[in-house]
Amino acid sequence: MLRVCLVEDEQSLIELISLNLEMEGYHVHCFTDGQKAFDLLSKPFHFDLIILDVMLPNVNGFDICREVRKHAATPILFLSAKGTTADRVTGLKLGANDYLSKPFDLEEFLLKVQILTHGLLSADNQEYMRVGDFRIDFTTFSVQGKNGVEVHQFSKREIELLTLFHEKEGKVISRSEILDRVWGTDQFPTTRTIDNYILVFRRVFEKDPKNPRHFFSIRGVGYKFVS
Repeated sequence: MLRVCLVEDEQSLIELISLNLEMEGYHVHCFTDGQKAFDLLSKPFHFDLIILDVMLPNVNGFDICREVRKHAATPILFLSAKGTTADRVTGLKLGANDYLSKPFDLEEFLLKVQILTHGLLSADNQEYMRVGDFRIDFTTFSVQGKNGVEVHQFSKREIELLTLFHEKEGKVISRSEILDRVWGTDQFPTTRTIDNYILVFRRVFEKDPKNPRHFFSIRGVGYKFVS
């Protein structure tokens, strides 16, 4: 079950969001105090999506978002009555994936949640994948060698990209599909960003990174993964 952290101080909205997300199969953990959410999210956590109000008691949502982005790439959706263009730009610049102004349409909100969590937590279906002699644990983001010893620790974004490769194994994935699936439509990384991730994967998994057997670049198209 995907885990959602909801940081919101309006009780009626908490009940509405929690009820509808739980009906969609999400587990929702709620905070009404910005400081308590900040303290929890400033450390390693196990949420698949964070939904943030901006105006919160003690610590505002922008500060929480800024803190999360210091160590995690977990999708963040802002819900706020502060819906000016300047507020939206501020939220997105701080690293949020999307921004929805209050009052909002429930169907649009649920669609945004679905998009942001699409393909996340492979543990709902599979908790690990193999690449050659290596085993990737999607629940801990760690990589173990054939002797079971941890050899690397991935970030959330790297795991999301590996999840996509796992889903599409043996097929060529275009750069545009990767950017849409992993980074979303509100972020604009360059294709060079993907290249850098592929270089990391090759350093971890390939015996000879210059002659890969698992992660292939298809010139002018995209990439292909073979386990």
